[in-house]
Amino acid sequence: MDDHELDEIREKRRAALKEKMEHRQVAGSLIPVDQLHISELLKAHPALVIDFWAEWCGPCRRVGPAIEELAQEFAGKVTFGKCNTDENQQLAMELNISAIPNIVFFSHGKIVDRVVGAYPKEAIREKVIRNFP
Repeated sequence: MDDHELDEIREKRRAALKEKMEHRQVAGSLIPVDQLHISELLKAHPALVIDFWAEWCGPCRRVGPAIEELAQEFAGKVTFGKCNTDENQQLAMELNISAIPNIVFFSHGKIVDRVVGAYPKEAIREKVIRNFP
């Protein structure tokens, strides 16, 4: 093996490690969700709640802090993520996201529930408890 081949191997490993670290959840934090990695996330997180939102959406900005607080509250039990629908239009279409905010609950890779609209934190918490006892 020459130096060029070793450099290529190192770069591939570095890129794979960086990608893995980007999608690892720090306890209580939100993980970024995108169409390239959704299937990996669904396999890795049996209890997953994804907030589909967009920058321009006022109700999304009201729901965002509640999702962040719930991620802290359910850290270690339920994983929370955020997906910008403007940047992931194909994924939004595949999951029938026609209105935002749209919070989708996945259990073992399957959609089990969703909340469409700017619900208060308590209502979202109740859905989390109901779907992931």
